[in-house]
Amino acid sequence: MSVTLAAAVLIAFAAAMFLTPKWIRFLEALGLTGTDIHKRSRPAVAEMGGPAVLGGFLLGAFALIGIRVFLYGMSDGLVELFAAITTILIVSLIGIFDDLSGLSRLRIRDRLGNIKRIGFKQWQKPLLTLPAALPLMVILAGDSSISIPIIGSAELGLLYPLVLIPIGVIGASNAVNMLAGLNGLEAGLGAVLLTTLGVFALSVGSFPAAAIALIFAAALLAFLHWNWYPARIMPGDSLLYAIGATVAVVAILGNIEKFALYAFSLWIIEAILKARSGFKAESFGQLGPDGTLHAPPGKICSLTHLVMRAGRFTEQQVVAILISAQLLVSLLTFALFLM
Repeated sequence: MSVTLAAAVLIAFAAAMFLTPKWIRFLEALGLTGTDIHKRSRPAVAEMGGPAVLGGFLLGAFALIGIRVFLYGMSDGLVELFAAITTILIVSLIGIFDDLSGLSRLRIRDRLGNIKRIGFKQWQKPLLTLPAALPLMVILAGDSSISIPIIGSAELGLLYPLVLIPIGVIGASNAVNMLAGLNGLEAGLGAVLLTTLGVFALSVGSFPAAAIALIFAAALLAFLHWNWYPARIMPGDSLLYAIGATVAVVAILGNIEKFALYAFSLWIIEAILKARSGFKAESFGQLGPDGTLHAPPGKICSLTHLVMRAGRFTEQQVVAILISAQLLVSLLTFALFLM
């Protein structure tokens, strides 16, 4: 890792660590809170963590750009960096509107009896995140030649920016939103995944992709301090969409789509499980008298439910198991691609 990138990572971490508690107090003052349903006291918790992480990420990214341009006169990769930042900003803005929409509309009860706010409709989310792919499409990001199992290498030409880039941005942005709902789960998984992608991007010489991944991961780690059990702030869609968009951006800019797909395995499995319920199931559990979480009756529709069925685990333990699973997936992916 270069000195400039290391400095940017530290700035992103410090900025997010500084901004998050101030953002928490701001949200609480406005009454933008939700109920933490996995606590017996059901406390009200600030619910829209995206802007705090985004602030740290932007400060780190702009510090990197400033150092490289003004101190060293290096302009390589600037177009890619700005396109990536723009895509992440657009997706984050859509997530903020989704959070605000959900916080302002009527609430309903899910099948576990928990209160659930409804933001954008499911069919609206892919359409709304589609424009976020435009910055990457315009600069023709990525390599249009891809490797397809059995068939081999295939040149997609304009199909890559016009079809695959939007599919990647929309798919990743919305998939991250499926595996969520427990203190520290989303930020923990996202930090591990993005660190994995950043390290691999560095190993193949893609500096812009590595920079985006590692700077965002640093901001997520700082946010995790406030999001860990018992959480003082929830990520909300504003952060979940941004994590997914960052994964897509890094995969495309670094030409590491295949690696990213393997590393993204947990969310792919989660999407398959959620499809069993027509994408209506949540990842929540039921709080037992002993403080452990229990999966709802019926078929398993989330990885969180799979872990809950495997033993008597508290919320912290369920999250720790899933983060450990992501670490294992990351290590296996590295082993597979570095063989």
